[in-house]
Amino acid sequence: MSDYQTVRGVSTFEYEEKRSRFIATASFADTEEKALEVLNRVRAANRTARHNVYAYVLRNGRTRYSDDGEPAKTAGTPVLESIGHAGVSDVIVVVTRYFGGILLGTGGLVRAYTAAASGALQQAELVSMRLVVDCSLCVPYALFEQVQRMVAAAGAKLQEPVFADVVTLQWRMPAGEETALCQSLAELMRGAAQVQVSAPEYAPF
Repeated sequence: MSDYQTVRGVSTFEYEEKRSRFIATASFADTEEKALEVLNRVRAANRTARHNVYAYVLRNGRTRYSDDGEPAKTAGTPVLESIGHAGVSDVIVVVTRYFGGILLGTGGLVRAYTAAASGALQQAELVSMRLVVDCSLCVPYALFEQVQRMVAAAGAKLQEPVFADVVTLQWRMPAGEETALCQSLAELMRGAAQVQVSAPEYAPF
């Protein structure tokens, strides 16, 4: 599967339209369960709000949205479209509305929910997610620097080495690119290289 962009952590943005307050929360969520956890936390923190509108988009193609009592297509749809325009997935956006006493009309609602959701997404830190593997290898001190250079040259991201009787190197790299590196390390260490490779998973890289 291809790389994708998502948001790191949680971001918020507040927008006001004719005394109605729209507080948008954008959060990473890579499953429906996590998305609903975010929604329930926002609802719990805003029990007196008139509406908690939401939309989420998952990498697997699953999308869902709710107008939460607002007129159809004036709230959930604009929030969902804002996520699409931002080009992100594994994201939920919840927009909490505190009613200000003045009706906004359908155009005003669409504008307000769009502005709030877009603002929260613009405030968010974007991260690129790739299918990666985590690797580790124990090497003798005599080969430590050479192995470290080989791993770095392969485009991997190295962690701090652990020094004991031998040196333990740990790194992350795109899935599928570890095979050639493992072969080179095996040749260098004359077959003694036992690289531990994790199952592939999506992570920031």
